[in-house]
Amino acid sequence: MSEVVYEETATMIAAGELQSFVPFGREHCRNHPNAFNLQLRELQPASELWSSDGAAGLVGSLQEVSLQERERECWQLRKGCMGVKEEDMEFEEELYAAGNVVVWSQGSRTQASSVYKAFTVDSPVQQALWCNFAVPHNKKDELEHTVCIVQSSCVNVHTVTGKDFISPLPFQVNVWATKFGLLLERKNTANDAQLSPPGEPLPTVFSMLHPLDEIAPVVCKPAGLFDGSRVQYVSDFTMKIVFTCCQPSILISYDTVQGTHSVWALRKVTHDERSTVLRCPAEPVGTPLGLMASGFLTSHLRNISRLDSPGGSGAPGPGTGTSALHSHQSRIMTSSPGLHSRVHSPSISNMAALSRAHSPGMAAPSFSGAARFNTSFHSPSSRGHHGLLLSPNSTVNETTLVPEMEPIMPDLCIEQLWSETVTAGCHREMSSQASKVFLTSDLCENHYLCFLVESHQQLRCVKLVESNDTSQLIFPSVTTIPAKDAEPLQNIDAMLVLEACGSLVLYTGITRVSKVFVPGLLSPTFSLTNHLPHLSKPVDNISTPTNAGSRHLQRLDEDVMPSPVSELRGPNIKHHEASFLEDYAFQQATPYIHALRDPVCNRVTLELSSGTMLRISVPEIATSELVYAVVQVLVKWYNIYNAPGGPSAHAEWNLFVTCFMTLMGYNTERLNWTQNLHFEVPLSPVIAAKKARPSDGGSDENNNISPAVSSVAALGVALSTSLLYLLFVFFPLTSQASSPSSPSLKLDSSAPLFPHIPALFYVLHLLYQELQLDELQRARASSLVCLLQQLARDLQLEDYVDLYWRDYPSLMSGFTESCLIDQGKTHLIAHNCPSFLRAEPPCVLSWLSSCLRGEENQPFPYLPGICQRTRLLVLSYALYILGDENATSSDVSKYLVKLSAGMFVTGLKDRFTSVLLLPGLCGFVCVCFTLKDLESVPFGVALPIREAIYRCREQPCSDWSEEVCLLIGRQDLTRQAHKMTLAKAVSLSLEPPPTTEADEEEDGMSDIIQEVTGLIWSQDLRVQEVRRLLQSSRPVRVSVVQLPEVSDHEYIEEKENKLLQLCQRTMALPVGRGLFTLFSYHPVPTEPLPVPKLNLTGRAPPRNTMVDLNSGNIDVPPNMTSWPSFHNGVAAGLKIAPASKVDSAWIAYNKPKSPELANEYAGFLMALGLNGHLTKLATLNIHDYLTKGHEMTSIGLLLGVSSAKLGTMDMSITRLLSIHIPALLPPTSTELDVPHNVQVAAVIGIGLVYQGTGHRHNAEVLLSEIGRPPGPEMEYCTDRESYSLAAGLALGMVCLGHGSNLIGMTDLNVPEQLYQYMIGGHRRAQAGANRERHKSPSYQIKEGDTINVDVTCPGATLALAMIYLKTNNRSIADWLKPPDTWFLLDFIKPEFLLLRTLARCIIMWDEILPNTEWVKSNIPQIMRGTFDPSEDINMETMAQAQDYITAGACMALGLRFAGSANSDAFDCLYEFARTFMKIMSFAGTAAVTGYYNLQTGLSMILLAMSMVMSGTGNLKVLQLCRFFHKRTGGEMNYGFHMAHHMALGLLFLGGGRYTLSTSNSAIAALLCALYPHFPAHSTDNRYHLQALRHLAVLAAEPRLLVPVDVDSLKPCYALLEVTYKETKWYDETTVELMAPTMLPELHLLKRVKVKGPRYWELSVDLSKETQHLKSILSRDGVLYVKLRAGQLPYKDDPQGWKSLLATSVNHCNSGVRAFKPEAISTFTSEPALVSFAEFFCKTSDGMKHDTLVLFSAMLYECVTQECPEMLPTYIAIEQAVGSLRRGDLLQTFPLWQLRLVVELWDSRMLKDPTNAHDTLLTSEFLPVMKNTVDVALDSWLKGEEGREAFFRKINSISAIIGLFIISTLQLPDQSVYKGTHLVMIKTTVGQEKTKNIKKQDKILQK
Repeated sequence: MSEVVYEETATMIAAGELQSFVPFGREHCRNHPNAFNLQLRELQPASELWSSDGAAGLVGSLQEVSLQERERECWQLRKGCMGVKEEDMEFEEELYAAGNVVVWSQGSRTQASSVYKAFTVDSPVQQALWCNFAVPHNKKDELEHTVCIVQSSCVNVHTVTGKDFISPLPFQVNVWATKFGLLLERKNTANDAQLSPPGEPLPTVFSMLHPLDEIAPVVCKPAGLFDGSRVQYVSDFTMKIVFTCCQPSILISYDTVQGTHSVWALRKVTHDERSTVLRCPAEPVGTPLGLMASGFLTSHLRNISRLDSPGGSGAPGPGTGTSALHSHQSRIMTSSPGLHSRVHSPSISNMAALSRAHSPGMAAPSFSGAARFNTSFHSPSSRGHHGLLLSPNSTVNETTLVPEMEPIMPDLCIEQLWSETVTAGCHREMSSQASKVFLTSDLCENHYLCFLVESHQQLRCVKLVESNDTSQLIFPSVTTIPAKDAEPLQNIDAMLVLEACGSLVLYTGITRVSKVFVPGLLSPTFSLTNHLPHLSKPVDNISTPTNAGSRHLQRLDEDVMPSPVSELRGPNIKHHEASFLEDYAFQQATPYIHALRDPVCNRVTLELSSGTMLRISVPEIATSELVYAVVQVLVKWYNIYNAPGGPSAHAEWNLFVTCFMTLMGYNTERLNWTQNLHFEVPLSPVIAAKKARPSDGGSDENNNISPAVSSVAALGVALSTSLLYLLFVFFPLTSQASSPSSPSLKLDSSAPLFPHIPALFYVLHLLYQELQLDELQRARASSLVCLLQQLARDLQLEDYVDLYWRDYPSLMSGFTESCLIDQGKTHLIAHNCPSFLRAEPPCVLSWLSSCLRGEENQPFPYLPGICQRTRLLVLSYALYILGDENATSSDVSKYLVKLSAGMFVTGLKDRFTSVLLLPGLCGFVCVCFTLKDLESVPFGVALPIREAIYRCREQPCSDWSEEVCLLIGRQDLTRQAHKMTLAKAVSLSLEPPPTTEADEEEDGMSDIIQEVTGLIWSQDLRVQEVRRLLQSSRPVRVSVVQLPEVSDHEYIEEKENKLLQLCQRTMALPVGRGLFTLFSYHPVPTEPLPVPKLNLTGRAPPRNTMVDLNSGNIDVPPNMTSWPSFHNGVAAGLKIAPASKVDSAWIAYNKPKSPELANEYAGFLMALGLNGHLTKLATLNIHDYLTKGHEMTSIGLLLGVSSAKLGTMDMSITRLLSIHIPALLPPTSTELDVPHNVQVAAVIGIGLVYQGTGHRHNAEVLLSEIGRPPGPEMEYCTDRESYSLAAGLALGMVCLGHGSNLIGMTDLNVPEQLYQYMIGGHRRAQAGANRERHKSPSYQIKEGDTINVDVTCPGATLALAMIYLKTNNRSIADWLKPPDTWFLLDFIKPEFLLLRTLARCIIMWDEILPNTEWVKSNIPQIMRGTFDPSEDINMETMAQAQDYITAGACMALGLRFAGSANSDAFDCLYEFARTFMKIMSFAGTAAVTGYYNLQTGLSMILLAMSMVMSGTGNLKVLQLCRFFHKRTGGEMNYGFHMAHHMALGLLFLGGGRYTLSTSNSAIAALLCALYPHFPAHSTDNRYHLQALRHLAVLAAEPRLLVPVDVDSLKPCYALLEVTYKETKWYDETTVELMAPTMLPELHLLKRVKVKGPRYWELSVDLSKETQHLKSILSRDGVLYVKLRAGQLPYKDDPQGWKSLLATSVNHCNSGVRAFKPEAISTFTSEPALVSFAEFFCKTSDGMKHDTLVLFSAMLYECVTQECPEMLPTYIAIEQAVGSLRRGDLLQTFPLWQLRLVVELWDSRMLKDPTNAHDTLLTSEFLPVMKNTVDVALDSWLKGEEGREAFFRKINSISAIIGLFIISTLQLPDQSVYKGTHLVMIKTTVGQEKTKNIKKQDKILQK
């Protein structure tokens, strides 16, 4: 017995981390408020789970009698994937459902479980599952992670982001999660069993791709011999879905009639399949009897044979098990792949396929809406469960009269891939439905689909192979494993199987590994199993949460049941605890395992017979990385390592070597070096484990070495447990267990791995080469080399032994033993010797070295998945050194040869992505490592890659991905890729500083980012001055001196009159303030927007007494403040940045309570439209606001939504606007009483929504509206001018810039009609719908049938200007010329001359020139010449005409150069402004022209100037604005103040971040906003609607570029080089600008570049595309820049005299001497360099002076060259040279690295000696180091005893190294070095050494 026990433990592994398991949700539910009535007791299966199929139906009904309805609980676990990064702690998630509660919790080994989300629903939860829905977002699908809770009438879907959906269900369903969404399978309820009309049955499986989508039937495409392509709905009630899976997208179904399982691919339905299903077949021919017959046939055939069994799908994992009463174990069924599985089905005929395809009884069913699926529920039964005849009451009529409805498009299709074979006549042994299905894979990356058939107590494993094009799955073989239960262990590629006898066994794929020992649980005594037949048992139904509904009791076969009664126990036995042992009264004291569930990673839950649950984890395979690399899995090793009481980690490698060598036939106990390996377990347990056990057959579970599977010749894949995962690729297993080895040092040829020694050796050699390339693993290579040298010796591979000696001379000298290989057996090895085993050993370092020397190389061998680093470095060298750009794509085979067996397909993906970096000049490519990987590459090997990265860093492209920027160390670019805005990046600390005084807060301008404005205008306080001028929230100062003769009462009146004048100014301020604070604020969603007060009170000095307008002393105009408060609301709303988070609720939340603030809110709504947020306002709210009938709100809302939908032709907005425009309503509609101003706003709205579209109908209506005659109503006669102007502007916008290309409008004669409106004449007959409306004459104005030019001219002029904008159409422009005779001039209003001149100039856009001559050229000749005194000239007419024409030309100049800050244009305009001011200062001349006219002209010139200088804050313009701000009396009315403050706002647009665009759309907006007739008082809207002044915002665009230092995250100065494209006015030009600066319009630019030397260079090329720069500008213009080391920012060092390099101008080396490491932190932020300076560059006791100097020099080099990553390289070279000089080098690896460094240098210098400054290692450092190595060699060669002694001492280690260097290293001494080399030698070693070196060179040459 003891023998057996030892045997058992030797091949058992111990399970770890045993802990008892209770679902967290159960505990949580006890405390849940909803749980007071849920008594969670021991739970029993609910009745609806029993199917009414066959004999089981009886069982079900009997059970129902005795079972009480209890609360059902179910749960499932999965690996955590929410919100935690991959590399973080892995955790488990549990979804628990009981009663009405679902609990989603998370917990890990280190952290207790906690509730993540909990849901309570209205009715009991039937299922709860996780599901991912794909939501399309920016052309890509984003996954929406959700929890779906199924109730009887609906599915609740809760997303992780907090959205909730409820989808009603038309019938009872089982739900499955799939890759595409949910799959709903109709439950087989009582009526459905006999259901469906004799025609086509109704679908049973439906899909729901998103909770908001309608459910759609699923289409299936069965595999068949006859009509394989026939597509139809899944409508087969005998088909049950058992399992679904997302990756691969498949589902498993079970056919309840045939008892077979099928696998289906689930995919999107193709267009053809969709049309096939929806197409109606042709009408049937024949008599009703024929119909009956064919219907009967269909029904009959369908009942017998199931040609197709489509299905649905659910989350893989614990939720998929089901329980059943089982039939006895039937014989194992095998399956043949392909179509043959169908051939054995006796009952399938061609007719069946046909009848399935076309049911002649009716047209193909079409569905729409879930309700339709219910039509089938109460229809008469066409087929009973057994009967095949039609039921008598179903007539032909019923089958044909099916209502036609609009079809629902199917979304998904299932295509049959595989089905189990049906053996004829095996009906009695038919397999029952799988109770559990899962996917598992073995260690060789083979994938299996396993389903557990409990009735047969077997696990069927179907192998899954992807076809070559990976589009299809192939199922080549089926294997059956006896099992009572099973679960997969994903992350160790294994599965745990519970055998019938109760023991746990670990399998990898279908290969048995070992038993699993669970501490504290005894294995059941094996004797029991001999007496027990395999009895079926019901397993607790709880074990299958996701699939409760699909658990069916299958047929009970009478022959296995002792009697029906004993199987159906009385109610007193707890159902789920019943087991086969209890039936036979074998009561065991200790509990044993009776089921498995909930696998996550390598953990699984055991359900014990006692009802408790335990959670165990199965251990990982190995923890040592070396072992893992070699093994990845030696299963034999796995058994030993995890044997109960196994070894500790430090013995792992020794244990492995022993095990491995024993398997190859070595006697490790006799080999000297292996004897020294210490063990804590019996030596070589492999042998012990192989002692044969009596009574064991070949299939016994402990015989771990399986017999040969295939012939030796084929390098097939043998499923053997004793091979390495990566090695068994190369050979099959050929022998049985070995007998104990013979006593001599011979290899045992019968050992399992003996024939494969060469292949194993070669693979280990390649692994050794791989370890050489990893500094972290290289120490382990010395352990591996011991094993390798032994194998190389025994295989007599001298070159390999030599290579190992060269690598580890000190280590190798201790190994001398070799083992003999039996001569007779060498054929075994020779036969198996792989073709790739070359005589000369592959050495990766020499390959790279010859690559550097430019020699031809053989491709280097590599193992996929193992030699990743080798592969990457070889390809990197090929790319960079050899310059082969195709190395990573097409020419891989030129450099690498892949080792793999014929069948072996690598399943490992490359861990590094190869990213090609192609800087323009270097023309090389770099394969992307991560920086972390590069740190572990040896310094010599890594140097070329570091150099490539360094070159990329110098000249990066602005559009490289974030990963590449991170790799090349450009944090500025990486940060740029993050897309941050100034305000968002809280770390930027660009929040406006908190102001101290309370009233300071209220002026509404505190949000301007002062860090930026402080850089732009650093010399003065102009921003504060603008704030002072534009603030309207504080009382104004009313200073009136009381004269002696003025009474107190009069004095108070005087003060109030003065205040009224000042208030005209105050009320005009908000228009300017809105422009100044444009888009500067990100609102807090929980707080209302702060709106500054409009303060119309004053304070009178000296006592500061309050002056108020409401005292009643003077007359104040009514409604004076209504429009100013509207403007105040707009100004507040315009602060909100377009990127802010604003939603409908927040907009409504801002609605004020008091009605007097309604005007302000109306302005706020308009502002939200202008910044694009109004689109988020719900339609309901818009409707609500409009129905209130508040005029201002309607105006603000209509203009707002139109601006937000600019140019979109949005239909819903069009309807909204049309209601307010009588002309757009049908002629018969009711006359709506729409206020006049609202009509004006609606007309402009149409222009905005249809901007640039050339929409014919709207253009026609607007054209006629310009000249709309006054109607009979009183309202139509006032303010007609503003309506006509609005129609003209709107028409101009609709046809913006179309010119003569107005498609389909030739019959409208638009230009001629407009010309007529402009100059007057007879009115044309009204055409179209509005003819009736305007028939009756006006009762007030007698216009007759002529056009009233005073009304129509402005609109028509501007419409012409906008239609022909920038078209340079001279014929139209000539229409607009001012008249050239005095007579005609008298007929035109001077104001209209301004408009005409403006219109004419912007049509002739390209002729506008920024000089005074051009402006004056617009004045007609007759005014410019000398006057004949005899002529009667009206001087007033002339002066006014001249001034207005000049103002119009200046206005055009302002538009042409808007936002350009063009100095010529500015000087020209400034000169005219000065001229006008001079004229105004002379009373005489001013009187001639008229003060009002001069002021109008001056205002327009001021606006033109501020347009040109927009956003620049020009001081001269500011002074003018301030001058006009102070003038309040006389003719200075509200309108002029508005103009001057708009100019101020435009000058500082958006706080200096925005400027104006000159696009067509922007010009149109500016024409609306700056229309040259300003209101006379605050309620004046006669000529122009005041609200349109704010449309200037639509012309603003962000063009400020703000450099932000990426380290300090503070804005800074940086030098930009801006290159203009060539135009017809100037050649390509480059200018330097100091940023932060306003960029010119992007379409004019070719390139923007950050210039050195302070900052790293960065170039943005705009000739390709401007999107990148546009996105930077739209995010507050933040351009991240990185300060170069050794430099200081411009703010601290304007001249650049303090930089680290400035000191070293005079002498080459003085820089190093003058350099103080302490000062390092001011010049570099690199933490590595700062720390190095602190610890290694300060004088201390232990530090020698030379070392200190050397370290300081290294540090200086790294800082000035900006390559901190080179510091470890410098130190490593120094250490290598130092140890060589001391002679304590134990391995030659460092010398290899030195050699690679020198060779790289030489290859650089040979190509081009001028390259010296490009290399990373400096020219001085390298020759010094090389020279030191030469000297060390020299001293060896010279030696005291001379060269003879040297060769006699060849055994000494240092001499061996010397030889190695002489033979291998051959440090080159090319002519390149002659200069520096010899100089260095002279300086350092002296003359004599030079001779020695020359002597040494001669020796080497010999």
